[in-house]
Amino acid sequence: MKAIKCGMLFTAKDETVQKDMVILVKENRIEKVLPVAEAGDLSDYEIIDLSDKFVMPGLIDSHVHVNMNGEPDSMGQMAYTTIGALTLKSLKNAQDDLMAGFTTIRDEGAGGFSDVAVRDAINSGLVFGPRMMVSGVSIGTTGGHGDTHYNPYITDGNPFGKIIDSPDEARKAARYTLKYGADQIKLMATGGVMSFGDEPGAPDMTYEEMKAAIDVAKSRGRISSAHAHGHEGIKAAIRAGITSIEHGMIMDDEAIDMMAEYGTYLIPTIIAANNIVQAGVSAGIADWAVRKAEEVLSTHKDGFQKCMAKGVKIGFGTDAATPYNKHGEQAREFALMNSFGMEPVKTLLAATKVNSEMMQMNDSIGSIEEGKLADIVAFGSNPIEDLTVMTKCEFIMKDGVVYKK
Repeated sequence: MKAIKCGMLFTAKDETVQKDMVILVKENRIEKVLPVAEAGDLSDYEIIDLSDKFVMPGLIDSHVHVNMNGEPDSMGQMAYTTIGALTLKSLKNAQDDLMAGFTTIRDEGAGGFSDVAVRDAINSGLVFGPRMMVSGVSIGTTGGHGDTHYNPYITDGNPFGKIIDSPDEARKAARYTLKYGADQIKLMATGGVMSFGDEPGAPDMTYEEMKAAIDVAKSRGRISSAHAHGHEGIKAAIRAGITSIEHGMIMDDEAIDMMAEYGTYLIPTIIAANNIVQAGVSAGIADWAVRKAEEVLSTHKDGFQKCMAKGVKIGFGTDAATPYNKHGEQAREFALMNSFGMEPVKTLLAATKVNSEMMQMNDSIGSIEEGKLADIVAFGSNPIEDLTVMTKCEFIMKDGVVYKK
């Protein structure tokens, strides 16, 4: 049993910060949360003194790719890496996320079900790492985001995902992905920034194709996510029943209204395009990728602010893996969300309560409450006053086990 003394405690049940509290942990669960003055005799507990820290629930990054780690040509690297090498690299990247305070991550597509292998190794206790929700291989269309542009005589598979071109193929791909251990399905609704030969604003997957795949996920109680920049692809995904829109950088007012009406989540991943634009062609990023990043970033702030005004549910995700966006360094997204107009405390809620609800895990994580898993992190000062503090996590507990102290 452990007793964690908290100088400042943000439980993420609401926006309040409490002072001089103690969290009692028994095995891997939170037993009680109460003022230190009311705790009584703690001689049976191991005392963890965080009296000079800001304590909060473990962070949740709902959009990462553990296969890659910020390489200038991150997607291209996958074409030359074996599944074994991808799996080992993915484990190290996931561990870096944990050591930055992200006790839970959602992987948004990995080669050869390597994310499933890492998740299972962590869950079995074979290795340490964050709690993982995984997508297995993503589902895309011919010529779209997730497809390759190999010469046509190269036929030995696709390292990026399953390629479909009809509702029947989409249904089969969703079943295939879940069969081999995915927790959710990931669809490529529009073109992307880091994929050659497509455009972010262009729709790739039809409503009928997405609905066929999403219906499979829903029939099994699973959630779904869509890589979607352009408004037509976003609207088709929403009509099809998608859980979350990833990126959503080119939205019109109708798409925003639909997100609010349907309760669709937005995972904005500002840092992904931001870092590509900042690094530029001189850092080894393809000129066409920099151009597309500049395009989507130019409209992203306006859409983000309109989403906030309309009450769209906004979660926290970073696309950690994209160029110069490394695992373990993605907490810069908090300050970027604030620069787009989101209040600091709401960015913290996005990475805790909101994400846990979106991922249907709020019965066990996302807030510090009696009965929930003991995922607890701490920072040296109050991030609500300075969000740059979020890049320096000083204490990490996941499932009742301390990983950084």
